[in-house]
Amino acid sequence: MYAVIKVGGKQYRVEQGQKLLVDRQALDAGKTFTPEVLMTGGDAVVTDRAKLKGSVTAEVVEHLRGEKLKVFTFKPKRGFKKTRGHRSELSRITIASIGAAKKPRAPRKKAEPAAAKKPPAAAKKPPAAAKEENGGA
Repeated sequence: MYAVIKVGGKQYRVEQGQKLLVDRQALDAGKTFTPEVLMTGGDAVVTDRAKLKGSVTAEVVEHLRGEKLKVFTFKPKRGFKKTRGHRSELSRITIASIGAAKKPRAPRKKAEPAAAKKPPAAAKKPPAAAKEENGGA
């Protein structure tokens, strides 16, 4: 199952457990949030926004800065040269769940041996009570 979400003005096609870099989120690392969901796909495609609200949860893993970019501006015959640059503020997120997709659960504990457990005895009615139910015959 997959979904198309919108985070920071950009759209991403995501699957459960996927990690991706998005524009900086205003949440601390370890917090979860629900991004805007545009559609979900898989067995059946759902595009109704009312049904999609809250169907995807994402967790902020860490905040980091992107690679340094240099922008050099040059205008010929004028001697104009200017160097500018920036580093993008990013957040790494993990898609925790999509729609009805279930989280992998922990393995179950081993059950006790069947010999240790005894089934409760069936309650038997006394013979006098059985006759009254049948009409006293």
